[in-house]
Amino acid sequence: MNALAATNRNFKLASRLLGLDSKLEKSLLIPFREIKVECTIPKDDGTLASFIGFRVQHDNARGPMKGGIRYHPEVEPDEVNALAQLMTWKTAVAKIPYGGAKGGIGCDPSELSISELERLTRVFTQKIHDLIGIHTDVPAPDMGTGPQTMAWILDEYSKFHGHSPAIVTGKPIDLGGSLGRDAATGRGVLFATEALLNEHGKSISGQRFVIQGFGNVGSWAAKLINEKGGKVVAVSDVTGAIKNKNGIDISGLLEHTEENRGIKGFDGADSIDPDSVLVEDCDILVPAALGGVINRENANEIKAKFIIEGANHPTDPEADEILRKKGVVILPDIYANSGGVTVSYFEWVQNIQGFMWDEEKVNKELQNYMTRGFKDLKEMCKTHSCDLRMGAFTLGVNRVAQATVIRGWGS
Repeated sequence: MNALAATNRNFKLASRLLGLDSKLEKSLLIPFREIKVECTIPKDDGTLASFIGFRVQHDNARGPMKGGIRYHPEVEPDEVNALAQLMTWKTAVAKIPYGGAKGGIGCDPSELSISELERLTRVFTQKIHDLIGIHTDVPAPDMGTGPQTMAWILDEYSKFHGHSPAIVTGKPIDLGGSLGRDAATGRGVLFATEALLNEHGKSISGQRFVIQGFGNVGSWAAKLINEKGGKVVAVSDVTGAIKNKNGIDISGLLEHTEENRGIKGFDGADSIDPDSVLVEDCDILVPAALGGVINRENANEIKAKFIIEGANHPTDPEADEILRKKGVVILPDIYANSGGVTVSYFEWVQNIQGFMWDEEKVNKELQNYMTRGFKDLKEMCKTHSCDLRMGAFTLGVNRVAQATVIRGWGS
């Protein structure tokens, strides 16, 4: 099931639990605006190349729309749509005053030079600058983009609208980026895991973790979990997968990946088949790479008791069913990986105020938001007698529906 179908399905289930009016339900599903632009740039060799850029602005009932921009060959409208919708529910679950958006350009960033990427980013910004804005739609980095991409967007946008640091988040620190933003999603995964384990009378210390994906989210989660006494027994990334049942030396692995651009060849662990990493023996599984990796083919083999969704939509609905019958507790993506958007919100607030926080304040506020978010989520689970995923979806959808109605929906 693709991301859009799965997100729609979860939304409809939540909507039924909440008893939403069918017309309101339909209105909440339809995106506020979909943008598709052609971006043609001269390549370094003088030839022209054309790419398609997308921005889906899903909902603005609770505030400006917020969401990442990804550069990936498979950026297509359905996926961007699903991720924009997911951001609407995620920002509502996190209780930050945003709606959802998502965007991207269908390109392979590894095949473009830095100057080509800069030209592409600037052309894309020129095409959408009057449709985004500090109080309209605030982009952020995603797959294939980063602080440098945000710096180019900020610079290009400011040519039209004056210096506007709050137009994007995830910026370099020197341009108004927030301290703690780099680690935020991984740190949020840590706080979410602590909240869940606390509920089950456990702590991170002594638990065995498997982390699929060792990019920004996976590597920070591994580092922070390791510091709290958790034992990371297997890790994978695009270059391969490794395991060590006594626990991988995470600081050694981080050094290795820095030097070798991947975990492949790390000598403190045994190499394993990347496809088997999800079914390794562990207490807690953290999928922190791509969507749809846990599906009906492998769900029966999963040995973890808890799954913390660091990635967006890593678990297919069919797998959800299988795992629920097995008694596996899944902490859903729209709560578990919301640390990134929460600290993005802090960055936006700091930019608007022109007053920057120290890192300790950022991390403390993030912990408050994640801890409160889990309490709110559990309340919804009790009210509607549902699992954590439906608890999160009902919480998010209900907040957006209430805001929509209070604003005068249909009048």
